[in-house]
Amino acid sequence: MPLIEVVHSPDVPEETLHRLGDALPHLVSLAVECPEEPYDHNLKPGDVELRFRQLGPFDRSGLAFVVEVRSKWFESRAANRQERADSLHEGIEKATGLSDFGVYLSLPVAAWSQGD
Repeated sequence: MPLIEVVHSPDVPEETLHRLGDALPHLVSLAVECPEEPYDHNLKPGDVELRFRQLGPFDRSGLAFVVEVRSKWFESRAANRQERADSLHEGIEKATGLSDFGVYLSLPVAAWSQGD
């Protein structure tokens, strides 16, 4: 279950943020898919958590937005994490038409529990 946070400049158009919100759950699920957590292309509540936050007055960033993805560490994910981040960047670029952004893929040792 990936957690996705998008931190964006106030200059990013709302339409772009909507496109990101529509595209990211699928794109991130593809990027972190692995044998331990296969992606069946049928996202359910709790499969992906997506959060948007506008840069505050004291934040500093030279990019339009940064997409931070946190997903549970598995050896199969970690082995090619740079390729996964690059692929996600390409997918986001196609979905938004923008290239002035960053992708940060973090694979912490973690656990997840969810009620029905």
